[in-house]
Amino acid sequence: MDQPFDLLLTGGTIVNHDGEHAADLGIRNGRVAAIGDLSRAEGERQDCTGLHLLPGVIDTQVHFREPGLDHKEDLESGSRAAVMGGVTAVFEMPNTSPLTTSAETLADKVARGHHRMHCDFAFWVGGTHENAHEVATLERLPGAAGIKVFVGSSTGALLVEDDAGVAEILKRTRRRAAFHAEDEPMLRERKGLRVPGDPSSHPVWRSPGAALKATQRLVRIARETGARIHILHISTAEEMVYLADHKDVASVEVTPHHLTLDGTEAYARLG
Repeated sequence: MDQPFDLLLTGGTIVNHDGEHAADLGIRNGRVAAIGDLSRAEGERQDCTGLHLLPGVIDTQVHFREPGLDHKEDLESGSRAAVMGGVTAVFEMPNTSPLTTSAETLADKVARGHHRMHCDFAFWVGGTHENAHEVATLERLPGAAGIKVFVGSSTGALLVEDDAGVAEILKRTRRRAAFHAEDEPMLRERKGLRVPGDPSSHPVWRSPGAALKATQRLVRIARETGARIHILHISTAEEMVYLADHKDVASVEVTPHHLTLDGTEAYARLG
């Protein structure tokens, strides 16, 4: 007689590397032990009819704001929220205070995460003009997810907007560097379109054209330097159409609200 399962999740839709299919899932000793027809198996059962069962998610961009901005969130609270949502590993971003741009600041974050974070973790190291010469070492340090570069300004003081600066970083990296892709010169030119206190002006100022131009620049520099890049939080259909022809050098990620909300409508509804 087969050993019983600790928990049987039955009647759901499994979403896995081979697509979606109806199947049961058996858990034993905290691990998935079987997937398939487990109608005759023994164990506590939970009916998952109408639900989707997904593997643990790896979230490659989280902002947990520790150190320096802990009043917003910290490594413990952010990772606790992650596991409650089915996220089993996170890559945390470098625009904290101080910035994560050196071996010392990375080691500090790793030490803070041990025995406090509830999921697996790694930390992006911010790429700058000042540390470009050492990114090959920084990206391989314990706990490093890789190098993250802002070519358009966001929260924090990290910014490498010029092609030469980006190239200096990319020609030294061996992992796939990650990028916040907005064209900083265009953002400066269009800043007058930003209306303080009016969120609906945000997608006018930070336009789809600013995102597309930066992504096109990054692909060009990646090809010139023989590097591979990862474009974070793609927000425009135009970028996806362009990147379809550049899968050999560029991978992408998208957040759910960019798939389900249009900027001109979403921002207009904000208070």
